[in-house]
Amino acid sequence: MNWNLKLLYENEDDLKRDFESLDTDLENIKKLKGTLGTYDGLKKYMYLNRNLSLNLSRLYSYYAMQKDMNQKNQENARLFSIIMNKYYDVISGLSFIEPELMSYGKDKIMALIDNELEPLRFSLIKIFDSKKHIMSEKVEEVISNYNSVSNAFSRLFDNLSIVDSKPVKVKLSNGEVIESTKQLLTYYLAKLDNQKDRKKVFESIYKYYYDHKETYASIYDGMTSAELAYAKSKNYQDILSSHLDSNNIPSSVYLSLINTTKKNTAPIKKYYEIRKKYFNLSKHHTYDRFLKFKESKVKYSYLESKDMVLDATKRISDEYYNKAKEALENGRVDVYPLDGKYNGAYSTGAYDRGSFILLNHTDDLNSAFTLAHECGHSIHTLYANQNQAPETADYTIFVAEVASTFNEALFLDYLLDKTNDKDEKICLLQEAIDGILATFYRQALFADFEYQAHKLKEEGKTLDSDILSEIFIKLYKTYYGINIKSEKYKQFVWAYIPHFYHSPYYVYQYATSYSASSLIYEKVKSGDKEALDKYLNMLKSGGSDYPIELLKKGGCDLTTSEPFLSVVRKLDRLVNELEELLNE
Repeated sequence: MNWNLKLLYENEDDLKRDFESLDTDLENIKKLKGTLGTYDGLKKYMYLNRNLSLNLSRLYSYYAMQKDMNQKNQENARLFSIIMNKYYDVISGLSFIEPELMSYGKDKIMALIDNELEPLRFSLIKIFDSKKHIMSEKVEEVISNYNSVSNAFSRLFDNLSIVDSKPVKVKLSNGEVIESTKQLLTYYLAKLDNQKDRKKVFESIYKYYYDHKETYASIYDGMTSAELAYAKSKNYQDILSSHLDSNNIPSSVYLSLINTTKKNTAPIKKYYEIRKKYFNLSKHHTYDRFLKFKESKVKYSYLESKDMVLDATKRISDEYYNKAKEALENGRVDVYPLDGKYNGAYSTGAYDRGSFILLNHTDDLNSAFTLAHECGHSIHTLYANQNQAPETADYTIFVAEVASTFNEALFLDYLLDKTNDKDEKICLLQEAIDGILATFYRQALFADFEYQAHKLKEEGKTLDSDILSEIFIKLYKTYYGINIKSEKYKQFVWAYIPHFYHSPYYVYQYATSYSASSLIYEKVKSGDKEALDKYLNMLKSGGSDYPIELLKKGGCDLTTSEPFLSVVRKLDRLVNELEELLNE
């Protein structure tokens, strides 16, 4: 069950035509220089840029998906590199747009907006809102020319982590020899009963990060140096604000998340004590956290998971269900793990080609929840693309994770309602608890790490492996009450997380979105028709407003700490329910 890339491009001629049109459209936009203050100039720009953006999006999706199916295929990597270079050419070529629009002033430009140009309104608002961060045309061009150089750090990370890595043979205590890979790490940690075997598998993967710790540290140091240079060049007060400003996210939201979370870790520590006692462990290590209290009696094959996810969506509406069916059509989901395949899961797509999902499905409960999660993303994409113009369809990650975790909550309740079996309920409660730890607490911890590391960079520090490891050692003690120095290689987890290298200051949005979806879902679950309408309208709104405002319209205000505290209360309730069931 693989992606059908013909859903993006039926043949090579279509692909070649779109690729060649990039240069043509770009040159035609450049010819509009000096005319953007006129109605005709702005109108021509909108349609040319729309065509350019749609073609670039389709091409990027095609080559990125092809690469992620097998990242060890050098031809796939080469082709992806070509489209990325073309992307940077486009960014550089369009660098005159914002300075020119700014030169005319907000009043003159906004006065040109009529019904036909309405799709441009929000993007123009964002430009004028970021006035102090838009430099002269020449400076913007210079900055854009460095994009490909800055992106080299993430390519180095991928080459080191995926292309250069190899499966490791591990001999278990029963004499069995397995092939350990990063893709299968959590699978084995959940399945192996012997703690020494779990340790062996864990160390077989993490030793690679230890062996290359200084290279990883150099990559991270170089990347954060590039971020600092960008923030200074664009007149931001710090690196954090340079990542938040484009979406108008107050820094106070980010800081409230990490400060509220680290002050409310009691439910996690209670949960780990329950685990330590139940599994009769002298010490609960991080590689023990995937052990299941009970083995599910249900086999969650992909096809069975798909049927259940679809059945759960019927609880929302027929329209919502039909969106889910569209998202999970054959050819739109790449299902099983393979050597070289991108590790993890995601939803992607192109505006006029629908959505696509990548999985590494292993027929367990977690895999079923992952499918529900990614299906939620795709439902959001379909709602947005079918209700917004291309200019306002793309939503930010800050809003995106609301849809995915909402769908997870829906799926959890569906499964809980289907069973009266005590052990199965224990499995589901653990899944819900582990989901909160992974999506909320772990991402808040990672956000804390990024904040501390970037602050050190701003102070002029070189981020070597010792500094990065020390941050994580302290954070694990604070959040989990775990001393990871007792685990041989765990302190190098900063080298393990792709988001740190691909999307700095990204992961906090998982936690904020989870908080928002929890509040919204509870309102919808109570039968509040208005709450459901608000939520679906938020999905249909795509990226037509700043994310904080979209979430307010959807029913959640993240400028307060209440959404974060609601997650803490939810975790506390679930841990207590689990403890009661285990003690029966």
